Amino acid sequence: MTGAPKDFVTRRAALLAGAAPAASLAISAGAARAQAPVADPFAPVPVPPKAAAKEGQIQLPSGKVFVRDTGGDGPAVVLMHPATGSALIWPYQEPALAAAGCRVVAWSRRGHFGSDPVDKANPGSYARDLDDLANALGLRQFSLVASAAGCTISLDYAMSFPSRLRKLAMSAGSLGNIAEPEIAGATEGSRLKGFDDLPADFRELSPSYRAANPAGAKAWLELEHKALSGNRQGPTLLNPFNWTTLGQMKVPTLLVYGGADLAAPATIGRIVARHLPNRELVVVPEAGHSIYWEQPETFNRTVLEFLGKA
Repeated sequence: MTGAPKDFVTRRAALLAGAAPAASLAISAGAARAQAPVADPFAPVPVPPKAAAKEGQIQLPSGKVFVRDTGGDGPAVVLMHPATGSALIWPYQEPALAAAGCRVVAWSRRGHFGSDPVDKANPGSYARDLDDLANALGLRQFSLVASAAGCTISLDYAMSFPSRLRKLAMSAGSLGNIAEPEIAGATEGSRLKGFDDLPADFRELSPSYRAANPAGAKAWLELEHKALSGNRQGPTLLNPFNWTTLGQMKVPTLLVYGGADLAAPATIGRIVARHLPNRELVVVPEAGHSIYWEQPETFNRTVLEFLGKA
């Protein structure tokens, strides 16, 4: 696949046009400043109706995993959840991607909602699980959209199976497995001692979002409580992570970071971007670690624009 199909590009363009209408220029700049309402990026966004999808467990060599698959013959997009999530966390993304003509696959890694726990005696690799899942679903080539811990696994997959990936969109990746002093220093400098023991919603939702949308924060936390199904520790990476291996990446990559992310500050994105040869970097103001949830319209628009580029 050398580019996005025309029907996907057409539908994506229509969605983007509808999401961001041009402002009228009929009034003076001064009047506009006086009359324009103050935009709130965290104003509650209603959860859209679910995209039609088949869901259930699929048997992989390493165990059963829970999958939601909208089907169809459009360009396939696989959603990679964070450590605090599962296949259930994408209610804002599934409908938008499906409406743009994509086949959307959301799955829970082993140890997460609906999937078997990781076998401690034979933990295997999440990147290998992803390849086995792609084979089981008949996905010859697809794009990945990942958040947080899902970014590390997606990057490992991109290094191992680059010919299968069309594009890679990574959001809020702390990428602590990159064995380079710059990453270790940025991580250590941004986190207080005991950070990982703080409540998940404090670590991963921005203060602005929690203040503006307590109902949304509660819904996020409910999904976080559902996320784990058993042991998730043990799966290993298939590749070393360093500037040399990242510099060899050929898959077009989008890096999205939140300006108020306590877990993976935008500084990490800027550092990584300097070492990836084919990448774009977007920083979303005020957003925390869960950009896909806090600012779904911005997140979806950014991802759709990236996926639609030839």
